[in-house]
Amino acid sequence: MSTTTVARSTAYKRIATEEAFATPEMIKLYREVLAKKSIDDIGFNSMWGFYSGSPSERAQSIIEKLQWLDERRIADMDASGIDIHILSLTSPGAHVFDNATGTALARSANDILADAVARHPDRFAGMVAIAPQDPKAAAEEIERGVRKLGFNGVMINSHVHGEDLDDQKYWDIFAAAEALDTPVYIHPNTPSDRMIRPFLESGLDGAIYGFGVEVGLHVLKLMVAGVFDRFPQLKLVIGHMGEALPYWLFRLDYMYKATLNSKRYASWKPNKLLPSDYMKRNVWITCSGMPWGPAITFAQQVLGADRVMYAMDYPYQFQLSEVELCDNIPMSAQDKKKFFQTNAEQVFNLR
Repeated sequence: MSTTTVARSTAYKRIATEEAFATPEMIKLYREVLAKKSIDDIGFNSMWGFYSGSPSERAQSIIEKLQWLDERRIADMDASGIDIHILSLTSPGAHVFDNATGTALARSANDILADAVARHPDRFAGMVAIAPQDPKAAAEEIERGVRKLGFNGVMINSHVHGEDLDDQKYWDIFAAAEALDTPVYIHPNTPSDRMIRPFLESGLDGAIYGFGVEVGLHVLKLMVAGVFDRFPQLKLVIGHMGEALPYWLFRLDYMYKATLNSKRYASWKPNKLLPSDYMKRNVWITCSGMPWGPAITFAQQVLGADRVMYAMDYPYQFQLSEVELCDNIPMSAQDKKKFFQTNAEQVFNLR
């Protein structure tokens, strides 16, 4: 049974690694482009058309809490026994705008987040927001965010105007992250216009299913394109228990080898490793939105206890009972501390 509050643990810190925020400027921009119908993106118009205008309690609460970078967020953290939020600009962030607008919005959001982290250094850490539609400017913002602002990762809200980052024109972003030893977190976006219609027709385009399919495909495209051979030290983080990829590993390996041997696709070049190898070398996963013991235990078994981290997915899923569920998963004291604390400290270079 859930309590009214969850006490902070004395055995480990609870570090929540996928916790969203938004700036008033970004919410205002979203509302303006929605009103003008000036963004040609079916998923954005559907998702943010709902969140920015719905009178529902869920939508209103999320819009409000996204903008909390103060004692109100900390009060929610205290109520749920969370020690640290690693904060990132909510999806789709700056991705939907033109280069100049997106870059300016990302930079402004990073400055606002840096101020919040400076005010609450024991409770907040941050990930760099970027506008990947301008890869050079994005790489420069990653360097500023890590070196000057002291951030601990890079948030990419998946596809960019319908393009995934397997296109080499985006690889300056990966080069910058690898050089700075900072992880890249790929968060879901609504599926691109090329993907979304069958999802939208069934109401499955968002977090219920479309998000996971979209990011799972994105990560596999990075593998097939050779991103992890070109950047072998790159650290990639994905949420929601790895967007189902851990549970596909056997078939992914088998069919990767079979497809490569058949020479079916001229675009395929042999990679150095199999998909499961990249998952165990370059990818970490979080349980954001999936505080489910069987899934967490399975992922720890197949990827290793060093690869699985805690996240809440605040404010989209803010349930105190979920923290208790994760606390009560049978695992060794050492692995539980890894899950809640030390994996995040190592991956995100928290000091």
